[in-house]
Amino acid sequence: MRIAIPIVRAGVLLIALCALTLTACDRGDHPARIGSLAPQFTLADGGQNVSLASLRGRTVILSFWATWCMPCVEETPSLLALQHRLPQITVLAISQDEDADAYRRFLLDYHVDFLTLRDPSQRVPHLYGTIKIPETYIIDRKGILRRKFVSAQDWTSPEIIDYLSKL
Repeated sequence: MRIAIPIVRAGVLLIALCALTLTACDRGDHPARIGSLAPQFTLADGGQNVSLASLRGRTVILSFWATWCMPCVEETPSLLALQHRLPQITVLAISQDEDADAYRRFLLDYHVDFLTLRDPSQRVPHLYGTIKIPETYIIDRKGILRRKFVSAQDWTSPEIIDYLSKL
């Protein structure tokens, strides 16, 4: 009988963890916030100060990333290509890098010319429920969350270009 109690407790713990994983992290590509106003923020990074509200009227690709994240690094060239191909869209990339020098070096080495800021406190990703990167949100011109992408994407794929062109 003593063995059965730890097994039951382990089973209950496993069920609770599964339920928490399915409901709390919102990691899927169809989170509950889709269709609602994007969480507003202002982020200052050195001399740059960006407010999401200031980008109203433009479609925003809000990407959470870091230089030490290999999928994020692999995704960067396609984000650059997207920004050049669709200049009416604003790519706003928010890095979780703590090392400011590594972040600046990366921007130079990869010739990153889209809007990017560093948020080592991860305050902004937490507003969106992001716990794992890369993760990207599409925000329409009215400030409404329209889509969420989990993991690295090819931002120049015909499907994504077509979707973004119609927003």
